[in-house]
Amino acid sequence: MSEFRIHHDVNELLGLLNVRGGDGAEVYIDLLQKNRTPYVTTTVSAHSAKVKMAEHSKTPEDFLRKYDELKSKNARNLDPLVYLLSKLTEDKETLKFLQQNAKERSEMSANAASSTTTSYSIPATSSKMSMQELEELRKKLGNVTASSNVPQSSEVIRKMLRDRHNKKNPTQPNPVFPNWVYDRPSLIGDFITSPTPVGDPVVAIGTMPLAAQEQALVEDLLYVLIGVDGRDISAQPVLGRQSRSFIVDPSLDMSIKELVNRILPVASCYSTITRFTEEKTSFEYGQGTLSLQKLWFYIQPTMRTMEILASIATSVDKGECMGGSTLSLLHDRTFNYTGDSQAQELCLYLTKAASVPYFEILEKWIYRGIIKDPYSEFMVEEHELQKEKIQEDYNDKYWDQRYTIVQHRIPSFLQKMADKILNTGKYLNVVRECGRDVTCPDAKEVLYTLKERAYVEQIEKAYYYASKVLLDFLMEEKELVSRLRSIKHYFLMDKGDFFVHFMDLTEEELKKPVDDIIPPRLEALLELALRMSTANTDPFKDDLKIDLMPHDVITQLLRVLAIDTKQEKAIINAEPTEVSLSGLEAFSFDYIVKWPLSLIINRKALTRYQMLFRHMFYCKHVERLLCNVWISNNKAKQYSLHSAKWFAAAFALRQRMLNFVQNIQYYMMFEVMEPTWHIMENNLKSASNIDDVLCHHTSFLDNCLKDCMLTNPELLRIFSKLMSVCVMFTNCMQRFTHSMRIDSEMKRLTLEHGTMEGSSASAERTEEAEKKRLASKFLAEHVDALQSDSGFEATISKFDSNFSTLLLDLLDKLSIYSTNDCEHSMINIIYRLDFNGFYTERLEKMAIERSQKTAS
Repeated sequence: MSEFRIHHDVNELLGLLNVRGGDGAEVYIDLLQKNRTPYVTTTVSAHSAKVKMAEHSKTPEDFLRKYDELKSKNARNLDPLVYLLSKLTEDKETLKFLQQNAKERSEMSANAASSTTTSYSIPATSSKMSMQELEELRKKLGNVTASSNVPQSSEVIRKMLRDRHNKKNPTQPNPVFPNWVYDRPSLIGDFITSPTPVGDPVVAIGTMPLAAQEQALVEDLLYVLIGVDGRDISAQPVLGRQSRSFIVDPSLDMSIKELVNRILPVASCYSTITRFTEEKTSFEYGQGTLSLQKLWFYIQPTMRTMEILASIATSVDKGECMGGSTLSLLHDRTFNYTGDSQAQELCLYLTKAASVPYFEILEKWIYRGIIKDPYSEFMVEEHELQKEKIQEDYNDKYWDQRYTIVQHRIPSFLQKMADKILNTGKYLNVVRECGRDVTCPDAKEVLYTLKERAYVEQIEKAYYYASKVLLDFLMEEKELVSRLRSIKHYFLMDKGDFFVHFMDLTEEELKKPVDDIIPPRLEALLELALRMSTANTDPFKDDLKIDLMPHDVITQLLRVLAIDTKQEKAIINAEPTEVSLSGLEAFSFDYIVKWPLSLIINRKALTRYQMLFRHMFYCKHVERLLCNVWISNNKAKQYSLHSAKWFAAAFALRQRMLNFVQNIQYYMMFEVMEPTWHIMENNLKSASNIDDVLCHHTSFLDNCLKDCMLTNPELLRIFSKLMSVCVMFTNCMQRFTHSMRIDSEMKRLTLEHGTMEGSSASAERTEEAEKKRLASKFLAEHVDALQSDSGFEATISKFDSNFSTLLLDLLDKLSIYSTNDCEHSMINIIYRLDFNGFYTERLEKMAIERSQKTAS
């Protein structure tokens, strides 16, 4: 402000205030000049000043309305003025002086008004106005109207601006568009107000259900927000620069109507902005100097942007990209534009914006184990499988197929983490299926960045948390290791006293054909054996059940070996064998496993346990048969033997068979299962996730099956024949021992009959003796046939030959597999069975013959 302006304003203010005398204006002028600064160094907040002024005003609403009006017109120095006035109201003396001054000025104005005549006179209504008076009145009214604040039309303003420009630049006049350019409501982005409704009348929205009303209003609002009338929301016409208002169907539900009214101001603002841009983009507002060269210059940055966007849109359309594939395309483009900062920044912006919904799905999956993917865009796909069927299926479908990775939906920047993303959600989902709500405590928003390590760390944290949660849940709350030990007690037969009791109790029942066995009776005997043995301390013993299989152990083995192969379906759907099975051949244990332990102890694992159990149970049965033969042979020693030589050969063969069966059992239990079990237990202690547990458990079962010769059909065939020879031998020996016992009994009866006194015998005793004599004669003939020296000796010799041949064949095959296939554990069987070198020479001879055949 200049010094002259300060002098003028001070004198003017003193004059208005009628201040006379005193020090004069110079004192105030000097004071103002000393305190002024060359720049504006402070800003004032007019809010508190405005409130204070409104409190002192007699009509606060009018004051605030006038303040807002001036503010909207961008009146300069409005806030400093209000601040100054508020300060004046605080000074009581100044305020009193101003009030007195205002009173005096109003009196002076009133006196001046009374001394002058009115400028305008209106004739009396009773007299008629002349044409001259009417014309004069019209002019006066026109002048008053022109001085009012009514806004001029946009056409008038454009004409005024155009004329002003043409005067300044007569050589470059502004182009004049025809009127239809400005009267084209259909070509602008604002509402088209039609006096009559278009189209057929529709049903009143208020009669629809609440959900249908909401859906219809959402569609209407989306149109209204881009300047198009809806069916139930219509825009009102506007005059000048006033704000747009809307009419909403009165039948609409009040709760929805309230929310709609909160949204509509956005549409009103849109309408104001659209009208403003439409008006200000005409030539009259400064675009008259736009040339073709300038236009080419101005659109250069936009051209590059549009080229990139068009290229991306074309690639997305051609590749039919959705979800992860779209993100992969954008990510690759972002990297491809390295060196072009503008293009890379644009692609980075697009990728960040496009990844937001994808990362929202990802966050729910890795932090909570929930998939919410209505448009099938996420990399993990959910399949409808029932977890209850996991105990019935012979494979791992639930764990492997409930959630799967869809390769083409994986964004390229998440490719390395795809497996961890899948497993993280799976682990949390298992816990959630058990009724527990889990959320990762380290959950943070996943944002796209060119530095992959940022979200890789977040995914890894979520993965480790999910792994720990599920592992602790299974190990501690569900007692997985204790469950596995319980299964080991029964399926791997490490509770010896329980099996002795059980086999003693069920021996007679299991000899029957499987169709004649009553399962509830076996269940009762099983429970009795459990209560009578150390298995009574097992807290999970009630989950052990009896299962009578429709096929023998060999067929079950084939079913296990066929899992995940082409033959699986054929074997599972195959009809049971027509040969009638005994209870012993069909017998097996089963185990009740509930979710989520059934993920680990699934039907596939239980089938392997059953395979091992049935194999060992049959070996234990053969051992008991051979022991029973030994007991019978000890009783037969009291009878007179007239063929001790071949009888001794039978005893020796029985001992060789017993030695073979017992050593096989020892090998399987103490050299295969126990060491492998301890390895698995140690591995489970160090497992970091459920997949490690599954891997260790499956590895344990696979190693047991392999080292017990159950995965090699050739070894299994030889072993099965050896067991059959042993069973046939025991049956033969039992028949022979039984015949010896009958022979001895008949001789005793004959001796008693010969010494009986005739005088004391009655008619009945004579008849009984005759019957015994006839029976003795028949049985003696039968026993003679059985005890034929040459026939029995040949039978024993044949058993010995078959057993020795099969055993040598087994040892030879074991020697081959242990050498060629590095199955070193199987060679322990050879060391145990050939501990004294009895078979060594014959095995070496067979090896030489085999090598000669190979050479020829």
